[in-house]
Amino acid sequence: MREMTVPAELDRTDRNILRHLQQNGRLSNAELASLTNTSPATCHRRTQRLFEDGYISSVRAHIAPEKVERGTLVMVGVVLDRSTPESFGEFEAAVTKLPFILDCHLVAGDFDYFLKIRVSDIADFNGMHGSKLIALPGVRQTRTFFVMKEVTDNAPLLF
Repeated sequence: MREMTVPAELDRTDRNILRHLQQNGRLSNAELASLTNTSPATCHRRTQRLFEDGYISSVRAHIAPEKVERGTLVMVGVVLDRSTPESFGEFEAAVTKLPFILDCHLVAGDFDYFLKIRVSDIADFNGMHGSKLIALPGVRQTRTFFVMKEVTDNAPLLF
């Protein structure tokens, strides 16, 4: 098994590779090498290391939600009836099994969790809310926010 060595700091070439891959994960190694002024072999070796060291967790396509009948974005604040590690664990385990939930974040403040959900329309959300969301373990209260306009979504990390 390869010993994981994480560089103390990414150098300019590593950062450049990461920036380009965030913009276009479909770049071929040859294209990426050209854009980063490295040889294809060096670029491939560095990209593999960035994956192995956990700097890149995955590469995937961004699907246009409206094209697959998921054009309505909903944010839901959730309050649990108890604030214990067990209740958090039960809730989190149940949430990960629901495919309509895109993101789930444990937060500080008035809510315990924020959920990001995509549905086809308000009626779709209403049915899912009544049958799935409020049935999640430990849910005491939910507050729903329908997104009127997506100003930015999944913006690239700046570093």
